[in-house]
Amino acid sequence: MPKTLKHSLSSDYLDAARLLSPKKKRKRVVAYVESYDDIAFWRDILNDFETSERYFEVMLPASSRNLVHGKKSVLMQSLQNSQLGENLIACVDSDYDYLMQGVSDSSRNVNESPYVLQTYCYAIENFWCYAGSLHEVCVQSTLNDHQIFDFKRFMKEYSEAIYPLFMWNIFFYRCNDVHTYPMKRFNENTTLQLINIKNPQQALDKLRNTINREVDYWKTRFPDYVELVEKQKEQVKELGLTPDNTYLFIQGHHLLDNVVMKLLIPVCTQLRREQEDRIRRKSVHSQQLTNELTGYERSALPVELVLRKNVEYKQLFLYRWILEDLYNIFPL
Repeated sequence: MPKTLKHSLSSDYLDAARLLSPKKKRKRVVAYVESYDDIAFWRDILNDFETSERYFEVMLPASSRNLVHGKKSVLMQSLQNSQLGENLIACVDSDYDYLMQGVSDSSRNVNESPYVLQTYCYAIENFWCYAGSLHEVCVQSTLNDHQIFDFKRFMKEYSEAIYPLFMWNIFFYRCNDVHTYPMKRFNENTTLQLINIKNPQQALDKLRNTINREVDYWKTRFPDYVELVEKQKEQVKELGLTPDNTYLFIQGHHLLDNVVMKLLIPVCTQLRREQEDRIRRKSVHSQQLTNELTGYERSALPVELVLRKNVEYKQLFLYRWILEDLYNIFPL
């Protein structure tokens, strides 16, 4: 090939490459998160805020030796970093910090720093457990769309039942007192026992009895606080916490393990049995039965896995608040 022609082809190639390549390199924004589960959650949110000028890299913060986990580590790594801002953000679970509204160092850091994004509900598990999405979780897990349980109604009644006791629990936390009524005791009081999905009121009635006894205990022990706890209800209502959505603000792992999974497991078990019984009735011979049951077992998924991939919470007002916070930092 003549050198002149070779040079001409090379120039054409380079010109085309320049046209295809961006004129300005995209800016990287690092987002520190608390755990591996948080990476997927925040990645999904931040996707919508990537543009031709910026992209996000979601990661666990790293010390000089290894990766570090947890909210405290994220805040320490990010708030002490002079780069905190449009190039570095922290994405954390609110825990009780949102409801505490600045009575602790952690709460001040979370609520006052514009570059610390929070979930507003207690944690990402609370989003996964959004009542309006739980039927869909069952469908995706069992491939059976028969609605045999009213999750919305149950979680509303559960929230209303625990609300009076939750007011006492967060009252002490808002007084910067984590010892008088620790979260562990509240979780023990609000754990669901075995549930009969055909008669869930039994479990709710038993829960209400436990709650009422515990509330009476705190009223008797701290009578001077009763009026203050009542006034607190209006304060937290302005923060989005109401009797019918209290479950969104309690500890996420507790909600997942001791409430929602205790509903999902029996419901999904029943739905799988329905599908298997249907296959048995419709199969015309033993080989078809074996093939159909095998295919169904392969297609159905563990309910907890489906729950962890649940994104139907995006209709929640708390999720919209996260988007608003992001838009204030990274307008589109």
